[in-house]
This record gives sequence, C-alpha cells and structure tokens, in this order.
Amino acid sequence: MSIRKREWNTPRGDERVAWVVDYRDSAGTRRNKQFNRKKDAEAFETRARHEVRQGTHTADSQSITIEQAGENWIARGEREGLEKSTLDPYRQHLKLHILPKLAGRRLNQLTKPAVEEFRDWLLDNGRSRAMAKRVLGSLTALIKEAERTGYVAQNVAKGVTVKRSGREKPKVVPPTKEQIRKLIAAVSHADARPIDKPILLVLLFAGLRASELRGLAWRNIDFKAGTITIAQRADRKNEIGPPKSKSGFRTIPLPQMVITELKAWKLRCKPSHLNLVFPSDAATPVFHANLVLGFLEPTQVRAGLTEPRLRGGRALLDQTGEPVLKGLFTLHDFRHACASLWIEQRVVPKRVQAWMGHHSIQVTFDTYGHLFEALEQDAGVMAALEADIMGAA
Repeated sequence: MSIRKREWNTPRGDERVAWVVDYRDSAGTRRNKQFNRKKDAEAFETRARHEVRQGTHTADSQSITIEQAGENWIARGEREGLEKSTLDPYRQHLKLHILPKLAGRRLNQLTKPAVEEFRDWLLDNGRSRAMAKRVLGSLTALIKEAERTGYVAQNVAKGVTVKRSGREKPKVVPPTKEQIRKLIAAVSHADARPIDKPILLVLLFAGLRASELRGLAWRNIDFKAGTITIAQRADRKNEIGPPKSKSGFRTIPLPQMVITELKAWKLRCKPSHLNLVFPSDAATPVFHANLVLGFLEPTQVRAGLTEPRLRGGRALLDQTGEPVLKGLFTLHDFRHACASLWIEQRVVPKRVQAWMGHHSIQVTFDTYGHLFEALEQDAGVMAALEADIMGAA
C-alpha cells in the first residue's frame, strides 16, 4: 500500500496535482483512490490498511449509495411477501428520515461514528426517541441486506440505538379488578350488543391483539380443549394474513366462562366466507376504527370508565354544552389486563411470554417486570410475617 503524487496538465494548460493511494484489497485485487489533498490520502491509507487487515474493506466500485441500498432493501421485503402495513413505515423511514441526511453517501463510506452522528441528528431535529430508535432499526436492516448481497463488508449501524428514558416509558397500569368487573357488567347489560361480551372476554382472558381478534376464525377455537390458537390476523387494510412474527403463532388456554360465552355466541354469529368469530355486518373483518367506535367506547361509557375528551388542553363540548367523553382504556390496555391477571396467578414469565406472543423474554420483562417484582416483594413480606409469627410461637 503506497501513496504517490500525480501531476498533469489540463487541455487548457493548467497544472493539476493529486494524491493516489495504491493498494490491494482483502481479495488481492489492485485498487486505487485519488485525493486532492495529501492528508486525505494519508487518512484513507491508514483506514484502508486496517480494514483490509480486518477483512472489512469495500472499494467504492463495489459499493452502492445508501439510496440504492434502501431501494434494494424495500424490494427484498416485497419479494419476501411482507405486508403493506409493514413496508409502508419502512418507506417512510427511508424517505423522511434516512435520505434527507445520508442520501448521497456510499455505504462503504459510512462509519460507526457517522451513524452515531446521524442518531444525534435525528434527536436534534425533532424526532422523538421512539421514532429515532425505529429509524435506526431500519438503517441497520438496510445495511444488513447490503452486507448479505456483498455491497458492504460490515454493518456499522449494528449496536447503535436510542435508549428510552424511564420518564418517557411509563409503567403499564392495566385496568383493576373492580374496573374489569364493571366492564363485564356493562357488556352483560340489555343495551349491549350480543357480540360485545364475547369480544371483551376474549380480550381480557386471552390477551389477543386487536388485529388477532379481528382475524380470529372459528376453526382456531378448540371448545373441547378450551383453547384459542392464533394463526392469522387482519391488517389495517382488513386483509387476512399470518401473524407478523413466528412468536405470534401460539395457543392460549381459556377459562370455562369464556368457552361458555363463545359457544353461545357461535349460535348467533353471522356466517362469513372467512368463518370469522367476530365478523362485521358485511361478513368481513371489522375495521379497527369500527371496533373502537362500536365496542370499545360504548362499553366504557356504560361502565362509567370515562374522562373528558380534550382539545387544546380544554374539555371538548357537544352541541348541548356537555363534555364529550372518551374511554379510559385502549384495546391494548385489555391485553395488559390479561397479562397482569396471569402474573397475579403466578404464571411463570416464560409462559407469559409465549401466551402474549412476545418475540423475547426481554420484551415481557420490559413491559411487565414491575408486576413480577411486586409479586416477589409480596411473597417476601408474607414469608417474613410467617417467620416472625412462628418464631414468636
């Protein structure tokens, strides 16, 4: 590896000087790169020498721009059959966040410090920490695809992320048992639709995601075994497809109360060509918005679990001057309620992970760790009390 000075005259007779680095890459192929300044050539020589020794060097002629790598990454997702609801956010990350800062750069010129600088740029330019974390995840996946196809020798974005502070990620506070009883009483009321009670019970005692509930088919309920198997979901476009990840495929045990209610509902359920448990009036999957407007909000209003809807920090009023109410809980809060009930019954964390469909135990602990800790503290208190009493005796 060496640096040589190159001198020449332009057609107009102007003298020009450049510095050329001659070297062999990891495969032994001769390469050269030209610089206007000697110190830039020396810096490149030092870096290239190290990268060749480590087997991580990629020449410019072998690399592609980050924009091209992004197009390849999206194309791979389309070939693999990723859902539109998955690919659309990837395209947004690329167009709105990655390319405005990195569009003209080649992958082989991207370094870990440059990715760290990009991370800081995201946070300094209005992106939330949660959004910055997702964008960095997309950049990492983009480079991983380029690494797979030989356009770059290493993934310099791997390990660069954004940690969310405890203040930004509040602990999950699921509905209390008293609130759950009020919800069940509300869907048992004569004013409730027949479909409302089985929906609520499945959410509360099986912990399904809204998309899994909307795509649930009767063939996935085993009345004899008392289980629900998650094998499909309805995306935001109401298209039926498999769960988004391998961990989404799972079988969940049900209390007898839920089985009994589902049996009764099956006799009244409108037939659909997809054999759905909770079809719309048109015998199609229920849109998420309709699930909220038709089930979630009315149920909480009947249960008295509401708060004023705010606009600009002030209560929103209806035409009669009364506050417009909204429910205290989202559909996902019912999923949290289910997990908290399992944890209270001392279901082991690994089984909670499996039933919830989390891809790792870390997700389970990140979300519900404080509930497991509370159980351990309670057990410790009871053990201390027992030891104190028995000791005194």
